[in-house]
Amino acid sequence: MPRITFITVDGERVETDAKAGNSVMEVAKELDLPMLAACGGALACATCHVIVEEDWFEKTGELSEDEEDLLDTAHDLTETSRLCCQIKVSDDLDGLVVRLTPME
Repeated sequence: MPRITFITVDGERVETDAKAGNSVMEVAKELDLPMLAACGGALACATCHVIVEEDWFEKTGELSEDEEDLLDTAHDLTETSRLCCQIKVSDDLDGLVVRLTPME
């Protein structure tokens, strides 16, 4: 199983094994991490915004135009920002590190 590390706003590292095929958002919600994910992964909000560690960003796939538009509404946007509902867990992402953003 691929291993994912979440870094909370407080700097706590939460490591977990993740089921391939799930979204990173689903993994975060299963762990009860502080993430609103209001639309449940329907690509209708930006409340699952995360910052992907730079070394991993390209491996998370290309951003769709819809994701880019929604990210424009997110706070604390960076060059490696993603909506984690759009990142599918795969063996290629074993070791992925994402930083959670404040819920606003």
